[in-house]
Formats: sequence, structure tokens, C-alpha cells
Amino acid sequence: MGGLFSKSKKPVSRVTEQDKAILQLKQQRDKLKQYQKKIELNLEKDRLLAKKLLAEDKRDRAKSLLKKKKYQEKLLQNADIQLEKLEQLTHDLEFTQIEVQVLDGLKTGNEALKKVHDILNIDDIEKILDETREGIEKQREIDELISGQLTEEDDEAIDAELEAILDVKDELPEVPTDKLPDVVEEKEPERPQRTKSSTKKIAVEA
Repeated sequence: MGGLFSKSKKPVSRVTEQDKAILQLKQQRDKLKQYQKKIELNLEKDRLLAKKLLAEDKRDRAKSLLKKKKYQEKLLQNADIQLEKLEQLTHDLEFTQIEVQVLDGLKTGNEALKKVHDILNIDDIEKILDETREGIEKQREIDELISGQLTEEDDEAIDAELEAILDVKDELPEVPTDKLPDVVEEKEPERPQRTKSSTKKIAVEA
């Protein structure tokens, strides 16, 4: 029952105060741009209307309309100045966010590096190097002991085996280098050819 009526924890929002401020600045910028477009349209309408009034010889009304137009032009200039300030402020806030992220990254990196340094301090490194050096020296001593176990008899047996190998090599017959004689091919005897006369003779006798 308690679990059903307990308040669920709200997820932590990732939107910072800087994000909200940047969003508000951009909204103000968009509204200001819309205001500028509206003034520009009004200025064009007033210019055309003043031209029409002058053509109708309504000079006073045209002059009054031009005063209004002049005032709106000043408003437009002020809007440009405010818009530039908003753009600059938005840019500064966004760049500040990037700087904060960079600083957070540097802080995290420094903490990780510090932990590594705590694990491997100078004394530990020197100890590891000493142990490695001792292990190499011990292995060298073992190799020397193993190689030094051969007796003089073993050395003599090795030399005798080498000499035997050399003697066998010397006793191998040499390959002849003389040129082999050419083989003369024998011709087959020619078979006697039958003549026509002998053939006729055999036919008569039959």
C-alpha cells in the first residue's frame, strides 16, 4: 500500500539554467525579427501612399505620413541594435557552455590521472623495475648453469660426431662429368615390293 501512494521521484532534468537563458534569448530574437519585417512592410506601404498623396496634391497628409515613416525607420534601427546585442549575448552564453564542458572534461581527466598516480607511485615503479631486473639476472644464471653442465666427455663426443659427418661427406662418390657417347639409331630393313608380273604369273598357274 505504501508503495502505491508514495510519490515517484521526478527524473533529473538535463536542461540547465544556461539552456533556459539561451532559449529565451532566441525567442526574443525571433520576435524582434518578426517586428522588423512588420516595420519594413509598413515603411513600404507608407512610401507608396505618400507618393500617391503627393500626386493628388495632398502635401500636408503626405508630410504627416513621411514623419510617421521616419519614426518607424528609427524604430527599425533600434531593433537592429537590439538584435545584434541578442545575437552576441546568445553566442557568448553558448561559448560559455562549451568552456564549462571543456573544464569538466579536464577535471575528470585530472582526477583519473591522479588515481593512476596513486596506484603507481615512484616507489612502486622502482620496486617493479628492481624485481624485473632481478628476474632477468636469475634467468641468466639458470641458463649459464644449464649450459655449463656438459662434461669434457660430452664435448669430445660432439667433436667426434662432427668428424664422422665430415668423413662420410668425403667418402661419397663423385658424380662423373664425362660426356656420354651418342646413341646411333638402327635402321629397319626394307620390305621387298611385289611386281605386277609376278602377280599375273600366280593367276595363270591357278
